[in-house]
Amino acid sequence: MAGQGSGGNVIAAICNFFIPGLGHLVQGRILGALFFFITVGVSYALAATVVLAIIFWPLGALLHLISIISAARYRGGVSV
Repeated sequence: MAGQGSGGNVIAAICNFFIPGLGHLVQGRILGALFFFITVGVSYALAATVVLAIIFWPLGALLHLISIISAARYRGGVSV
């Protein structure tokens, strides 16, 4: 990737918008992809049970947003 704000990061962020973790997978970050896919998926699944929706829907939405921002700000091996 060329760096923050590059076309690859924009595509990765758009991918994460639809499926959490997919953008990280596009960038080659497999552990990040697994983490976001599983945590956001579990949070949304637990939110589907109406009793736990108050806790897990906001958590899932927050993690989903963090995954999008993380993919958009990735610098490709450069420490921040």
